[in-house]
Amino acid sequence: MCVGVMGTALASPLYPIYQAQWQLPPSAITQVFVLYMAAALTSLMLLGSITTRYGFFQVLRAGVMLMTAGVLLSALAWNMQVFSASRILIGLASGMITTSASLGLTQLNTSGDTQRAAATTSLTIAFGFGLGPIVGGLVAQWAPYPLRSAYVPSLLLSALAIYALFQVQMPAHLQPAPPTTRFSLRQLMPRLTFPERAALRRYGLASMGAFCGFGMFSLFASLAPSFMQSMLPWHGPAISGPSIGLILLLSAASQFVAKSFATRKVLITGYAALALCNLLLMVNVFASSALLFVLCLLSAALGHGLCNLGGISVVNRVARADNRAGLLATYLVIGYVGTILPILGIGWLSDQVGLSRALLAFCAVFALLAAALAVATWRTPAPAPGSKN
Repeated sequence: MCVGVMGTALASPLYPIYQAQWQLPPSAITQVFVLYMAAALTSLMLLGSITTRYGFFQVLRAGVMLMTAGVLLSALAWNMQVFSASRILIGLASGMITTSASLGLTQLNTSGDTQRAAATTSLTIAFGFGLGPIVGGLVAQWAPYPLRSAYVPSLLLSALAIYALFQVQMPAHLQPAPPTTRFSLRQLMPRLTFPERAALRRYGLASMGAFCGFGMFSLFASLAPSFMQSMLPWHGPAISGPSIGLILLLSAASQFVAKSFATRKVLITGYAALALCNLLLMVNVFASSALLFVLCLLSAALGHGLCNLGGISVVNRVARADNRAGLLATYLVIGYVGTILPILGIGWLSDQVGLSRALLAFCAVFALLAAALAVATWRTPAPAPGSKN
């Protein structure tokens, strides 16, 4: 999972270089980012059932191979259309990898501790996503041909991962049962899965954690390299890449620290941190302070980490064996919607009124949303001890 998702955010610090080389407006960058997210969403909705049918390991192998193909095409891209196609491949692979590997980590967890399984899953995803922009940004800053060389480390690690995945055999008890029905295209039709009514409110609030956390990170991953130029005295992929990666690495650290905390408190704290991040970012549009920007990164990382930890923990607690994959896929679908609609909006608004005003509008909406969700989670009673829901 870590190597597979490394290629997803690798291009983020490279967007200003693409923008300058191909003379692109801000909306074009957000559209490329949304293409990736839309492909990942499509993968989750259409391909989620194949994980249950064929087993997580087979789908993980296919996903890593498809991811490698997409990263290679990104490295070879000579225009916007080819680069967009590569991001679509990467998005499709991302949905396959996150769903199959998350399910696999849960099945391989023998402790029975759902909170630990949730922390392991979120940690691995966050670490892989964070590693991509850090490595890509550092290589692009100093290596020749940055739009080619930045992808080389990911390609080498992906080749190693593919080799390793074909050397490992899953235990017999983790092999999926032989399909009892013939495969048909109808099985790929979008199906969202929801828990029982008693757990629906908690599941919905947890899923909105993914919506806000993913949406906040996508703002940094798509447009931070652009608006950082007015907030920091230092510029370039070696600054923007590690800044983006730092959010995810600190997100992983916050999940590790909070893995034993009560899920409800984790979610409330995560929402509060996201609200604070947006307020700080609004102030920094006018202050242009490096210190405030660092505080924005820290609060974004804390909010992203805690919302994802709490969300996946709720999914694991309310799920049964027969609907776990579906609930996880639906949770991720809601998260990816949070990366698509708001980023499309800020990209369009940036072309109309400028990036700074669009950023203010985005932050105002997300701060209000995160604060409202924190209050709603606080007002939702915790489940009774021993209750599955």
